[in-house]
Parts: sequence; C-alpha cells; structure tokens
Amino acid sequence: MSKSQQHAENQLLQCDVCLQEIPASESRSDEASDYVVHFCGLDCYELWRQKQADSAAPDGSAER
Repeated sequence: MSKSQQHAENQLLQCDVCLQEIPASESRSDEASDYVVHFCGLDCYELWRQKQADSAAPDGSAER
C-alpha cells in the first residue's frame, strides 16, 4: 500500500452536524457542485437534510 493510500485511510473528518471526528473511510457524504459535507451516520444526515429543506422553503415552512 502506498503512503498516500495509507494517509487517506487514516484521515479524520468532522461530521457537519455533530462535529464528531470520524475516519474518512467510514463517513457518508452528500456532494454538490461546489462543496462536500460529511456525516457520521444517517441520523445526522437526516437532521442536515431537514434543516436544508426548512431554509429553502420560501415561507420558512418545510414541505412534508
């Protein structure tokens, strides 16, 4: 295994919701055209997704 592969496996990221440190290999990500956010699990992803929907609604209410 090369040093760059080894470094990538040992890299820690922060969950964008709870800020818990997680190994890059264990993170889940949601990608957009100009940024990437990482989540420690589906619970944090769902919280983030709901906040995004709330802020995107024109009248401040989320579509459900």
